[in-house]
Amino acid sequence: MPSRDHDSADALQDPALLRRLLRAKDRMDASSHEAWPVRRLAAVSGVSEAHFARSFKRAFGIPPHRYLLTRRIEQAVTLLRDTDLAITDIAFVTGWESLGTFGRIFRDITGRSPGAMRIESRADAAALGRVPACVLKAAQRPDLTMAVLEKRRRVAKGTVRPSSTKEVT
Repeated sequence: MPSRDHDSADALQDPALLRRLLRAKDRMDASSHEAWPVRRLAAVSGVSEAHFARSFKRAFGIPPHRYLLTRRIEQAVTLLRDTDLAITDIAFVTGWESLGTFGRIFRDITGRSPGAMRIESRADAAALGRVPACVLKAAQRPDLTMAVLEKRRRVAKGTVRPSSTKEVT
């Protein structure tokens, strides 16, 4: 009898399933400001919620919610760097329902507050002006290999360093 890991690997070789997962991922990319519960993503993919969640994580390395957080933070960083929108407006435009939640999660992921990120990214803009946007975006992609709440707990216990080398005040 084949092992469960073998069955999982075979499932990810299924081109139809991969196309369905990519369809959901593309929808999140195009409308990351919208709410994307697993139920909605599974419906877009045409699979059950549990199957979608397991398959998405296996295919892309992170759960769908963490992927969505990554996209929202990437967009917020771009808006902080390239626009004069107020931080509150950026929070709402990128899909956050609360400025406090946006600020807390943003800091947990990037190691900086949105205001500090805006100042730093604008100061670095001249030096990075010749770097292609796709390379810059990949280099600045948030690291969400662990859940935000788990990262926060580990930082509090001193078992994981904050994302930034700067002191957290």
